[in-house]
This record gives sequence, structure tokens and C-alpha cells, in this order.
Amino acid sequence: MTQQVISANRLGDGIVVYLAADDSWCEFIAGSVIALDEATAAALLVTATQAAQDQVVIDPYLIDVAEIDGEVRPTKYRELIRATGPSIRPDLSKQNYLPETGTHDIGTQGN
Repeated sequence: MTQQVISANRLGDGIVVYLAADDSWCEFIAGSVIALDEATAAALLVTATQAAQDQVVIDPYLIDVAEIDGEVRPTKYRELIRATGPSIRPDLSKQNYLPETGTHDIGTQGN
């Protein structure tokens, strides 16, 4: 079995989120809990399905991931885009988000 995590969309704002080890939902895949076997994956899916019934998230599902250079990354391109943000505006991607300020680092583009 490949490594898997649970992905969903937060119901309140539609943001892509991932199930964390404490059963909370985080916006970054790095904070997700990784299932290494089928039993763990099934248990995570049960937890995620309950969160969907509680109207916290919508459409939870398992995605395949791999640890590459110490980072958790989706193996499918669609999921990579969902995990990292827009592919046409890299200045607004999750990689440029500065949690300490709540803003994106857009640098000096265009100047």
C-alpha cells in the first residue's frame, strides 16, 4: 500500500484541508497524519466521514502521498495543485503564505 492522507474542503470557506493526527483539519499537507497501512487509512476515513456529517468538511477522500526530500507531497498532479495553490499565480500560492503576518509574500513583482 502507498502512503495516504485525507484531503477535503472546509465547509465554511472551501479551502483545501488535511486531517491531522489530533483529528483537527490543517491547511498544509505537512500537518497531515499519514496512513501507512490499510487499517489506518480506513480509520482515518471514518473520522473524516464523521467530520463531513458534522458539517466541518465536505467530500473527504484518501490521496496517495510520498515523502520526498523530507516533505510530504501528493503523487498526483491534481492533488499537488490542490496542496500548493494556484498554478497561474505563484505569488498567491501556499508556499508564499507567511503565517506570522497572515499575508502572502508577493515580493517586488512588476517593479
